[in-house]
Amino acid sequence: MNFRTPAVRLGLLPAGIALALTPAFASAQEASGTTDLDRIQVTGSRIRQASTETAQPVIALQRADIEKQGFTSVADIVQNLSATGSPAISRADALSSGEEVGGQYVDLRNLGPERTLVLLDGKRMGVSSGGYTDLASIPTSVVERIEVLTDGASAIYGSDAIAGVVNIITRKNFDGLEASVYKGQYGQGDGDKTTYNFVYGQTGDRGSITLGAEYSEEEPVLAKNRRYSASANGYRHPVPTDDDTNGWSAITEKGVLVTDDGNYVLNPGGASNNFGDYHELGNADLSNPSQQMYLSTGIKRRSVFSNGQFDFTDNIRGTASVLYTEREALQQIAGYPYRSAAYDTQMSGDSVFNPLDTDVDFMRRTWEVPRQTKSELNTFRFSGGLEGSFEFADKYFDWDVGYVYNRNKGVKTGTGNLFIPNVKNAVGPSYLDANGIAQCGTAAAPIAGCTPWNPLLPYGSTADGSLSNPDLQKYLFLPTHDTSLTTSKVYSANLSGAIVTLPAGDLSFATGYEHREEDAEYNPDALLQSGLSTDLAGAPTAGGYKLDEFYLELNVPILADLPFAKELSVDMAGRYSDYNTFGDTVNSKFGLKWKPIDDLLVRGTYATGFRAPTVANLYGGTSQSFDKYTDPCDTFFGAAVRNPDVAARCGGAVPANFRQEASGGIDATGPGAQSNYPYLSGSNDGLLPETSKTWTVGLVYSPNFVQGLDVSLDWWKIRIDNVIAAESVTSILNQCYVLNNANACDRVTRDTDSGQVVDVTRTLINGGYQETAGYDLGIRYRLPELSFGNIVIDWKTTYVDYLEYKRDNEAETAVEQHTGWGTGDWGGNFRVRSNLNIDWSLGNFGVNWGMRYYSGLKEECAYDREGGPECNNPSYSSAYTLAIPVRNTGSNTFHDLQVRYNTPWDATISAGANNVFNHEGPVMYSQPNSSFSYYGGFDIGRFYYLKYTQRF
Repeated sequence: MNFRTPAVRLGLLPAGIALALTPAFASAQEASGTTDLDRIQVTGSRIRQASTETAQPVIALQRADIEKQGFTSVADIVQNLSATGSPAISRADALSSGEEVGGQYVDLRNLGPERTLVLLDGKRMGVSSGGYTDLASIPTSVVERIEVLTDGASAIYGSDAIAGVVNIITRKNFDGLEASVYKGQYGQGDGDKTTYNFVYGQTGDRGSITLGAEYSEEEPVLAKNRRYSASANGYRHPVPTDDDTNGWSAITEKGVLVTDDGNYVLNPGGASNNFGDYHELGNADLSNPSQQMYLSTGIKRRSVFSNGQFDFTDNIRGTASVLYTEREALQQIAGYPYRSAAYDTQMSGDSVFNPLDTDVDFMRRTWEVPRQTKSELNTFRFSGGLEGSFEFADKYFDWDVGYVYNRNKGVKTGTGNLFIPNVKNAVGPSYLDANGIAQCGTAAAPIAGCTPWNPLLPYGSTADGSLSNPDLQKYLFLPTHDTSLTTSKVYSANLSGAIVTLPAGDLSFATGYEHREEDAEYNPDALLQSGLSTDLAGAPTAGGYKLDEFYLELNVPILADLPFAKELSVDMAGRYSDYNTFGDTVNSKFGLKWKPIDDLLVRGTYATGFRAPTVANLYGGTSQSFDKYTDPCDTFFGAAVRNPDVAARCGGAVPANFRQEASGGIDATGPGAQSNYPYLSGSNDGLLPETSKTWTVGLVYSPNFVQGLDVSLDWWKIRIDNVIAAESVTSILNQCYVLNNANACDRVTRDTDSGQVVDVTRTLINGGYQETAGYDLGIRYRLPELSFGNIVIDWKTTYVDYLEYKRDNEAETAVEQHTGWGTGDWGGNFRVRSNLNIDWSLGNFGVNWGMRYYSGLKEECAYDREGGPECNNPSYSSAYTLAIPVRNTGSNTFHDLQVRYNTPWDATISAGANNVFNHEGPVMYSQPNSSFSYYGGFDIGRFYYLKYTQRF
């Protein structure tokens, strides 16, 4: 195909793109027999150009870099970059719920995964109703390289590109057959990972085709098999004491009889209908829910993919690609902590199992049936189009037209929750039949199909009425099936080329039109919608929107080949977007590229951006959630302890010595405890888009006197206004009691007797802002070839100056500073993340050593609040918060090692270990990105793996 091919200058490339592209350039030269190369399109610009140096910072991972890591998913590979934030829904979030659970997402700059745009070969991926893109749907075997634009790009790509863009570029023009097998396991003997894949390709004179398939499976890891997750509050507090249950559950698998005089548990071997065989509930009777929970979600992926191109003429090419993936994830948490008082299902005084002659309340954790959620999602994606080039008025132009269709279809199956009407029947009146077997109802009026339940029997009992009976389990625990369907359709047309030749070079442009349609629905099971299950209630989400967009991008060369101006150029872009929901918006971008000398590139950008409300934002059904929150009125850790004004405001709302109630009906042991009551939240069809501004300024230095050295330093700042967010329960309570905002108090409902927060009014709003700023440093040095081998050093570091958030537009609402903090709702916000990789190769042998550094975090103290081993900064204060006791944790570094050998029979054998020294992060009671007292993004043990790749 005779597309125009001017020479490409490799020179100074952003963050390693030169190395990523060199193999493709070399193969093009070899095929043509010339030094001319195809013009390329680098992520962040629609203009195809010979130079790959751009005004915006781009990180590139080529396939060779990916294969030197021990990761099996695209999400883990991207998450390992220093510019990424905490995992959006980590696999340690065992208690998370909703449509997105089970997927893997990327979150640049800790601004949320919905603010990072994900592209596949430069075109949008499909999203969930909440705007999340599941990277688990992309097999690693299809990836040629990954480019990450750490800059706002709404003017180029439209909505969602606020924090940046991740562009996953697939393998094309592949010749031959390649097959791989990967096996790995944690040093504790669990968490097995297996991947099989193959890629086949054939390239001819007029076209090429690439086919492939991949199967990947990662086994779950039980929380009880790691010391930091074996107990709810870590290994420092594994045993309950008389005055503090430390997260152990008073709702035990032994069953608890609740009376006015106290709570009682059946003696071992006792008769459940004889009250004399009971003893008062003690610490020895308490249970540990962590023993049944998954620390890491299990996941399976099956993928097939194909892409091809065919040259119809010398100037017209057809392209097409297809991807189909089935993803299945499995979560497990402990059996449901059932309290009859919460569901008005007392044990009848006429039950044959009741030791008393009156209706009584009971508590029982259904240990026999752990709660599981299996999330299945299949993704089908088709992309096709035509592209070509032509010459007009001695100028060359490129054009393309295309269509992308993406469909995500999901089923979420839940088990282990109880159907309340059947519980009512099972613990209601019962009688003994002629065989002495308990039956539901009365002899005169039996309840057909019902199996009676004796919730006072302990786990392991096989007596009549025990939960070990399969028929009883089938009667009480009805499965639920939620379904979801999202579709994306994109029609596009683009034209680029040179308008006129200026003294400094061609004035180039790109322009185009895009029509996009997004539709989504999420349908909770009818049982969940009815509210008759112990699972969280939810309502359907359904809706869609469509839009039309036009864009124009210009690259204007100003100076060239002059003293102190080897190159000076300006990039400008603008995009008009017209939505059928909120109206239209215009966004722009300006970039400056200046090379005062050949060795130095100075770059900077300014961009405006936006994020349109998603289908879930606009049309999502009301849903329940058990929020993690901190009640300022708590007399152990709340603001009322230290602030007399807060204590006075709380005095009229809560009783003396008030303690916040946590999940399971126990006293919360620290800030950020999970609620024992579900709270409702909903959507808002009047939402407007978020708006953003992004600034970057940077340098790239490649001294000619040190060949192979590239150093880049970029400053960045992102501000988002009109943030779409649901206010947290903690924020609303603080507005009421700490900031004395009467409007916020009207949105809180407390139980009149206990003072517990039983309801909070919340909807999505446009309000407040998020702002973050920091620095990215990149150093890559390919040493000259030495007698003992080749060495490449690659070091990338991100320093976050600040990440602040104001939740609404109320003047009284304080600005929150999250940098350096670990919290339950914001996760882990590290000030510094740094990755260093050193690669050595000699002939067919190679070794790669990697180090992943995370700076320390602060969290609000849960213990020793007056000072002590677990509260080393009891008098912390800042401009962003009241004086609170704070715990500072230290930094963490994880080391990775891989050894590889290229065999004479064209195979590669790799063996390695991630977290070689089995480093363990600190206990974090704030549970950032996790359902356990441990940061959800840290390694959970030393992981060994072996990979074999054969080429034919």
